[in-house]
Amino acid sequence: MDYMEVTSPNYSYVFNFEEKFMHQDTRAWMLKHWTSAFYYCGIYMILIFGGQHYMASRPKFELRGILTLWNTLLASFSIIGFTRTATEFIHVLRNHGLYYSVCIPSFIVQDRVSGFWTWMFVLSKLPELGDTVFIVLRKQPLIFLHWYHHITVLLYSWFSYTEYASSARWFIVMNYCVHSLMYSYYALKAMRYSPPKWISMLVTGLQLSQMVMGCAINVWAYQYLKQGQSECHISRLNIRLSLAMYFSYFVLFAQFFHKAYLGRDSTRKSMKKLYTNGMITASSSTTSMTMEDHMVVPTKYANEFWDYIQIFCNNNNNNNNNNNNNNNNNSNN
Repeated sequence: MDYMEVTSPNYSYVFNFEEKFMHQDTRAWMLKHWTSAFYYCGIYMILIFGGQHYMASRPKFELRGILTLWNTLLASFSIIGFTRTATEFIHVLRNHGLYYSVCIPSFIVQDRVSGFWTWMFVLSKLPELGDTVFIVLRKQPLIFLHWYHHITVLLYSWFSYTEYASSARWFIVMNYCVHSLMYSYYALKAMRYSPPKWISMLVTGLQLSQMVMGCAINVWAYQYLKQGQSECHISRLNIRLSLAMYFSYFVLFAQFFHKAYLGRDSTRKSMKKLYTNGMITASSSTTSMTMEDHMVVPTKYANEFWDYIQIFCNNNNNNNNNNNNNNNNNSNN
C-alpha cells in the first residue's frame, strides 16, 4: 500500500518555514554529506579527551549561568519538537494503527510539519555534543555512557534519515518527550534548585522505558518484515543497528539506575553527582571503570538477545502458518 494514503492531522497553525519544508532536498543534502557525521564524531572525541588533558592542570570553570541558558534552550527546543511531532504520531495511531506507525514513513514524506521537526531532531544531535564541553570545562567525571550515547545517536539518526526509516516516528517522539523533562530538570539544577529525589529517579526511569520501547518497536518491525510485509519501510540493517544501540543503552542505564538508587548506601552516596548537563556523569566509584568494563554485559548478551528475537518471530510465523493450514483444511472438509 502506498504510504501516501495515510491521512494527515489538522494543525491549529502551520508556520511558514514548516510549510516550505521539502523532504527531498533535506534527504539529498544528508546523503551528500553523510560522511560528515563521522568527521564530527572524530573531532568531538579529540576535543573532549584533549580538553580533559588540557584542563587537568588548570582550575575548573563554573559556567553556571551559561549552563542554565544552555539547558533552558534545549528544553524549549525539545518541548516544541514534541508538541509538533506528537500530533502526527497520535493521529496515525488512532486512525491507522500500530502497523502504519511502525512501517509507513508518512511523518517525513507527507506531513511537512512533522517532517521539518524530524529533520531538526537529527540536526540537533550536533549541538547536543556541546553537553560534554560543560563536563570537560567544569572538570566533572566523564563516563563511557555519556560520549557513547552522543556519538551513536548522531550516527544512527543521520543514517535513519537518509533511508526514511519508518520506525523513527516512535524514536523521535519518545526522545523529544524525555528530553523535554530531562533538560528542564538540568536547567533547574543549574539554577541551584534542588528538586526531590523522585524526580531524578523519574527521569532515569523514563530513559529506561524509552530503551525498552525502542527494542519493542524493532521487534515489531522485524516481525512485519518476516511476515512478508514489503511495504514496511525499514531495512534489516537498520533494525539490527537500532536494536543493538537500544539494548546497550538499556543495560548501561539499568546499571547506573541500580547503583544510584537501589545499591548500598555507600554506593548511592558516592554517586550523589548523578547528572551533569543533560547526561549522566559518574562519581569516583565509576570513573575507574574502563570502556571494556562498561560494555561487558551488552557485548555478552547482545547476540543472544538477537537470536531470541529471531526464534520468537520464527515461532510466531510458524504458528500463523499452522493456523492458516488448519483453516484451509476445515474449509475443504
